[in-house]
Amino acid sequence: MASDSFMQAALEEARRGFEEGGVPIGSVIVHDGRIIGRGHNRRQQLGSAVLHAEMDALENAGRLPARVYRECTLYTTLSPCAMCSGAIELYGIRHVIVGENRNFMGAEAHLRELGVTLEVLQDDSCIELMARFIREKPELWYEDIGR
Repeated sequence: MASDSFMQAALEEARRGFEEGGVPIGSVIVHDGRIIGRGHNRRQQLGSAVLHAEMDALENAGRLPARVYRECTLYTTLSPCAMCSGAIELYGIRHVIVGENRNFMGAEAHLRELGVTLEVLQDDSCIELMARFIREKPELWYEDIGR
């Protein structure tokens, strides 16, 4: 069980995605101690090529001044892929908290090279949910990560 309330919110988003038949990855964006954007991977549900959890959370946060994004922390249940890491870079988000990277290692080295503070929790709930999904729907997982 995720102990941090913001990671718990991201995990709730991931579970929502799983229940909808999609990839169970969730994300929230936090500014000044409150969630300003939340989302989950909705590629399958909406037939989208780009709607990963982090992208969905950014979309739901809405159009904000660059200054706000630079002051945010992004929480995500799984290590961010190259596309989502590019969005983190583009919007200048300086702090990312990752639920786990055992099931998938994203572009963490690139984010660290940019000076992004990256924390990986190896949260058991995040690990187990993703591992279950990969076991049950490998074809959907490999489609999502482009393999």
